[in-house]
Amino acid sequence: MSSTIGSLTIATSFVNLNFPEKIHPPIATGSNPLYKLAIRYKIRSNRREIPYPMPTQKILTRDFLLSFFAQFAFSSVFCILIPTLPIYLSRSGSPEAEIGVLIGTFSVSSLILRPFIGRALLKIPERNFMIAGAILYAFSSIAYLLASPFWPFFIVRVLQGMGLAFFSTASFTLIANISPEAHRGQSLSYYYLAINIAFVLAPYFGMLLINLFNFTILFLVCTGLSLSSLFITTNLEKRKVDPLPYSSFRDQSFVSREALPSSIMAFMVNIVWGAILAFFPLYALSHGVSNPGLFFGALAIVHVLGRALGGKILDIYSRERVILPCLIAYIISMVTLAFSKTLPMFILVAVIWGIGNAFLYPTLVAYVIDRASFSRGLAMGTFSALADLGSGLGSVIMGIILQLTNYTTMFLALAFTGIINLLYFQFFVRKKGGGRYAYL
Repeated sequence: MSSTIGSLTIATSFVNLNFPEKIHPPIATGSNPLYKLAIRYKIRSNRREIPYPMPTQKILTRDFLLSFFAQFAFSSVFCILIPTLPIYLSRSGSPEAEIGVLIGTFSVSSLILRPFIGRALLKIPERNFMIAGAILYAFSSIAYLLASPFWPFFIVRVLQGMGLAFFSTASFTLIANISPEAHRGQSLSYYYLAINIAFVLAPYFGMLLINLFNFTILFLVCTGLSLSSLFITTNLEKRKVDPLPYSSFRDQSFVSREALPSSIMAFMVNIVWGAILAFFPLYALSHGVSNPGLFFGALAIVHVLGRALGGKILDIYSRERVILPCLIAYIISMVTLAFSKTLPMFILVAVIWGIGNAFLYPTLVAYVIDRASFSRGLAMGTFSALADLGSGLGSVIMGIILQLTNYTTMFLALAFTGIINLLYFQFFVRKKGGGRYAYL
């Protein structure tokens, strides 16, 4: 009994030491058994409660859950339109070049707005932008019924892209702000599940709607989902933003330099994503795979499982240790895809790529937030803008390469993009300590 009391006394003294405010809990637990003893007896510091381990319910707060379901409904609209909107435009008589412009306009309008929204989030609550985004999504969904290609439809696509920029930039900023610092990676990983689950279910549901009913029903369902997202968002707590001095706000640029390292990596990651989304279905069909959607379904399932079961990994290990194997997985998957011609091989590629992507994207977002200090909205605006740019340029650049060469060369070019990303991370971010501006 006396030995137990003595151990507790020593452990209490250990916990009450003045640790640096940003100490990473796993580093502390790795080598000192007294820290574990203190956690076992739930001893608290006189400064703050030890942040490790933290119950999941501390992450799954009311606002987190509301935002999660609002994001799911919002993302379902986007995912429903991925396979169906090109079919709608084709049946409306639009040529391929016109379809490409109308589909791409959505990303471009979102890309242009994100840095401005990020800057505005320094003064305006995230909830306001999420509400505005959901309203624009609902309006554009119903407007599809009346807008004919080209210019009326073009305007609707611009409005919907604005809605995406408003909602997604603000929603991820909200999650970053309400998440416990020591478990931010796990929190973001869970939040990404809203998008992943929508990506699993919504494209199939959209095709089902146009096969069983018509495009009118499809657009009405999109309107209903947008209104559901709006209703959920209005129930979020009205958070206050600590106002910056006018001079400090005026001095803020539209680009967060702290966010550039992760944003550059996300840009190269999304070059791969944009190219695969545009050209893999054609590649699969050319090799006798009648349903290329199986590839994306497998990818989405791996995302869901990885982020649901392995979300804690993002906080157990340092960001750098998580990012490195994920980038390697990207390279391996693209090299494998270059020489794959059967459905089992395509599924294998989806699994390898999905494992890397399941952990990489939430980690990059957490990496941004870790370095953003008070300007998290601006950081997320910068990150999202460069990520969108990568998605847009990926299909364009790889389309030119494909036209001049073949699929094997294009996929190897994507693998080379992954190698460049790995080298950038290793020598300009990781080796130099992930400094503030990644030594750009």
